[in-house]
Amino acid sequence: MLTPQKKQTIIKKFRTHESDTGSPQVQIAILTSEIEDLTAHLRDHKKDNSSRRGLINKVNERRRLLKYLEREDAPGFTKIKKELELR
Repeated sequence: MLTPQKKQTIIKKFRTHESDTGSPQVQIAILTSEIEDLTAHLRDHKKDNSSRRGLINKVNERRRLLKYLEREDAPGFTKIKKELELR
C-alpha cells in the first residue's frame, strides 16, 4: 500500500504540469510502484490469491494505459518507459 507521502513524491516526479495528478504518466508511475509492492508481498505470501488477483488487475490496467500513451504521445511513452525501466 502506498503511503500518501510516497504517492506525492511520485506525482511530483512524473506530472506534466503544476496541478497534474491524473495524467497517464502519473497513473502509470503509481501503478508501477503498487505492482512492485504487491510483488514483494507475494514473494513472502505465496498463497494469497486475493492479492494475486489485485496484482493482475493492476498489471492489466498499466498495460492499457501504456498502450493509450503510446498511441497518443509517443515521446512521453518512451520517456516514462525508460524512467521506470519497463520492457
